[in-house]
Amino acid sequence: MLSIYVTPIILIITDIVNHPFWVILFYSITGIGMAGIGMGIMHDANHGSLSGKTYMNKIFSKSLDFVGCSSRMWKLQHNVLHHTFTNIDDHDEDIDTPFFLSFSPNTKKYWIHRFQHLYAWFFYGLSTLHWVTVKDFFSLKRYRKMGLIRSRKEVWKDINETIFWKLFYYSYILFLPILFNSASIGWILVGFFISHFITGLLISVIFQLAHVMPEMSFPKIDQKDSIDVNWYEHQLQSTSNFSPKSSWFSWFIGGLNYQIEHHLFPNISHVHYRNLSKIIAETAREYNLPYYVNKNFFGAVWLHLKMLRNVGRIRVSEL
Repeated sequence: MLSIYVTPIILIITDIVNHPFWVILFYSITGIGMAGIGMGIMHDANHGSLSGKTYMNKIFSKSLDFVGCSSRMWKLQHNVLHHTFTNIDDHDEDIDTPFFLSFSPNTKKYWIHRFQHLYAWFFYGLSTLHWVTVKDFFSLKRYRKMGLIRSRKEVWKDINETIFWKLFYYSYILFLPILFNSASIGWILVGFFISHFITGLLISVIFQLAHVMPEMSFPKIDQKDSIDVNWYEHQLQSTSNFSPKSSWFSWFIGGLNYQIEHHLFPNISHVHYRNLSKIIAETAREYNLPYYVNKNFFGAVWLHLKMLRNVGRIRVSEL
């Protein structure tokens, strides 16, 4: 994955690849590699499950910083909030959307949501562009208010690290190609945009297929700030697998087609999910608990589209 990402960038910077068509194609390849780094390397590393050695996980967790996003902010959003409060409004930031999108049946609906199943895919493609520009800074401010970042020293450390890695990222992904490549700035910017659009679309769709699906539970918090079931049951009710028989696909997306196993045991390497899934499915049946699986990727995508459409058509009076 690192080679798929780094090699095209080197060829562009060194001007070996300079025709507009090939520049855009090679930037597109970096988009695939960046998605692979996000799903297959940094995800496990930031969960501490890529390697049994702590220092190896720390090194490879920085692969996310290498592609312009803060691994520190991602850990707080994903490991702390998403994995603890999966599909719970105002707690799980993965379903905390801008006003023109709605992933939860519990959130306020606007007329535009009736069409979100048509336009959501475009905004999925823009997600990593938002991430490498301003998202991390907004997250840092929000987590400071939430108490997840406690001291002023931590805040400044996070700000400095985030700025450093973003400057480093933009230097090799844009500044050096503009400086040394024969292609015009316009073509390089187009390639950069397409690269991120591919990454954003791939990553967003993969993660959405795990939780924003028709069968999924979106529980409401009661007056005691709790839900009706325990954490393990909740994970089974709010998480879904897809394409369990595709070894190649599982390799490419870092085992994220086995999201149930990942949510129950995030500290276990994804290479064990397939074998683990048999045990979990059998145990779920034994205790009459759900174990949601969609047999193939495109079938799961279609169900996600239907979920977006159905959620967008819920009337405010039905909430």
